Amino acid sequence: MIANSFYILIKCYQSILEYFNMSKQVVGSIFDYYHIRAMHSTIFNVCKMKKSLLILIPVIGIILYGGCTYDYDLTLDNQLKDALNTHSETGHYSAYILPASNDYAALPNQDPKNPVTAEKVALGKMLFFETGLGLEAKNPVSLRTYSCSSCHIPARAFTAGRFQGIADGAIGFGMSGEGRKINPLYTGDQVDAQGARPLTIINTAYVTNALWAGSFGSFNVNTGTESVWHQDTLIEINFKGLMGLEANNARALAVHRQVINEAVVDSLGYKDMFDAAFPDIPENERYNRITGSYALAAYFRTVLANEAPFQMWLKGNENALSDQQKRGAILFFGKAGCVHCHNSPSLNSDPHKFFALGVRNEFQNNNLVFRTDRYDNRNLGRGGFTGLYEDRHKFKVPQLYNLKDFGFYFHGASKTTVKQVVEYFNEAETENPDVPITQISTYFKPLHLTKDEISDLVEFLEEGLYDPNITRYAPDQVLSGYCFPDNDPVSQVDLGCK
Repeated sequence: MIANSFYILIKCYQSILEYFNMSKQVVGSIFDYYHIRAMHSTIFNVCKMKKSLLILIPVIGIILYGGCTYDYDLTLDNQLKDALNTHSETGHYSAYILPASNDYAALPNQDPKNPVTAEKVALGKMLFFETGLGLEAKNPVSLRTYSCSSCHIPARAFTAGRFQGIADGAIGFGMSGEGRKINPLYTGDQVDAQGARPLTIINTAYVTNALWAGSFGSFNVNTGTESVWHQDTLIEINFKGLMGLEANNARALAVHRQVINEAVVDSLGYKDMFDAAFPDIPENERYNRITGSYALAAYFRTVLANEAPFQMWLKGNENALSDQQKRGAILFFGKAGCVHCHNSPSLNSDPHKFFALGVRNEFQNNNLVFRTDRYDNRNLGRGGFTGLYEDRHKFKVPQLYNLKDFGFYFHGASKTTVKQVVEYFNEAETENPDVPITQISTYFKPLHLTKDEISDLVEFLEEGLYDPNITRYAPDQVLSGYCFPDNDPVSQVDLGCK
């Protein structure tokens, strides 16, 4: 009987050991694996002591019974939790939860000069879409026809809907921005076109320094770069001691030919909203691009993809992610190594990091682009800002939510599907001959993912990180009553508004 009991216990033990050998292969859970190996050694060494066998059988039974009944759980959920706990800055997967959009105190990276309030958010939400601010157009035909959202369309995850964003100097909208093209009354050097693919405003609460080069913002990664802030009048705004969103928005309103002053604010119906948002600022300083930038920054910080399935899963709904999405997430935080760069709750980099991946710039993709070419300093990425050779061709790590609506990827829009992006990383073969191999990130090396693993990772990126209700951050209308995000005659037809 004793021999039979011992046989059963040993078989139970062997099952546990087999279970955790599988764990080591699948998850890399080294701690649990070696814990069981230690148990193995202890049990069999003790069992050699024949005189102690009868006494130790109950003890062994308790240990092994616990091992057989305790749910060490190599379920996908627990594998994912283990992976997240390993990389979380707090040691717990809950650190990846995005805050509620109206929990203003919980929104990170706020500028002390500009704490988020409901009044600022409401104002910023209107200003972002207000085509009535488009008052510095190069041609009068384009007055009041464009807005910030011309290049940040909600239905396209707040990106441009095309390979290059164009505001002033363009007409048309199409279904979701793809129909925008140059106005025949403009020349290419007159249009307001972006030199790199416009970044989304989703999850910008986790942005400390704005744009692909991180050029704007007085602190964080720009601490110590003060010597280059005089390179142009726009970057000099960093001397005002602002966070990245505030600094960049003030720049953007000027660069993108929009006007905010008391007369414009009053004529469009926003004066009361400015008064409510900035009661502590004297009236003679209250209506301008700086306060406008503050309102926009407050609004940006609330645009969070906190209804994505991965977010629901993090909050306790384990059915929010499919098994394939869970496998993809495990790859993201494990074998694929995505988390080495995409490590924040928004899955950008914290602190911001810049890498050269050898992708093409906008002018290298055989698309008709404006105001960028091989001499465009912006194509040097971080190096175009710092002037340092070692920073050349390095671009900021972006956030990863709602990718499937982008349509174009990397700073130069050289890829058009998420799968192409994953395959590019998996193969790790650069495509831009102008980027020296010495600049390429050491993380950029073959991942050896199988076809099934690629499919799983793509599924997580496209669906697991997809907030299906992201358009909730757009208003139903703006106070001027104009069409938005574009208000030219062609866009009015496309959008079905007047």
